[in-house]
Amino acid sequence: MIDQVSIPTEAGSFDAIAAGPEDGRPVLLLHGFPEAAVEWEHQVATLGVLGYRAVAPDQRGYSPGVRPERPAEYGIGSLVSDVVTIADALGWQRFDLVGHDWGGAVAWWTADEHPQRLRSLTVVSTPHPGALAEALRTDEDQHLRSGYMTEWRQTPATERRMLADGAKALREIFDRRIPPSKIDEYVQRLTEPGALTAALNWYRAGRPGGKIGRISVPALYVWSTEDVAFGSTAALATEQWCTGPYRFEMLEDVSHWAVEEAPEAVTSLLVEHLGGQ
Repeated sequence: MIDQVSIPTEAGSFDAIAAGPEDGRPVLLLHGFPEAAVEWEHQVATLGVLGYRAVAPDQRGYSPGVRPERPAEYGIGSLVSDVVTIADALGWQRFDLVGHDWGGAVAWWTADEHPQRLRSLTVVSTPHPGALAEALRTDEDQHLRSGYMTEWRQTPATERRMLADGAKALREIFDRRIPPSKIDEYVQRLTEPGALTAALNWYRAGRPGGKIGRISVPALYVWSTEDVAFGSTAALATEQWCTGPYRFEMLEDVSHWAVEEAPEAVTSLLVEHLGGQ
């Protein structure tokens, strides 16, 4: 059974899905763009059955109650602060952190800045930001893959283009890799006034001011061979940025949308990783 919950914080009220006993081992799951907390419904439900307390929030900009207007308010510092603030509001001193896509980037940064708060880290798709930055400098393939980020940062008309013709461009991002009903739900959410702009503000906020370090938290990194956003160069280099226990898993013939395209495989790897910590 998955519950719809609200998490009040100083930043505002975050909508979330949750499952499992209140006193279960806490797991926080962070979604990516252009999705929402329901990206993780398979994992949340399974973890709840296994006795974990799994919570997946609609993050900043995706929750109507936390939707500031200025792009600067979507910087990585604010996003990491939200993770800690949510954990504090839930009464979690230590917790397992899971992220995909943008949620994965936030998870890496949280592990760097607040390692004492995390029991473990699991990231799907997104390489360590340091490995990605190096790949962007040295690997033409990764440079081409990441070109969309520059476009979305610099083009105020991106919202109009994505939502034109029944949100055709927004729908095409998923490359038909997840159920149409889920795509419809994401599109419906992002057609709400201000929602898509808020989601794109994650890209428009500017690069982090500081440098991320190596990660000491026990980490699982799951990368898919058909990921259009992140190539093998950054994926394979991520190990160099982890000083703690590290596990790399590759999903063959699976796209960037692994959490929903291959939910059983992702859930199995996650549960195994949590069980070892």
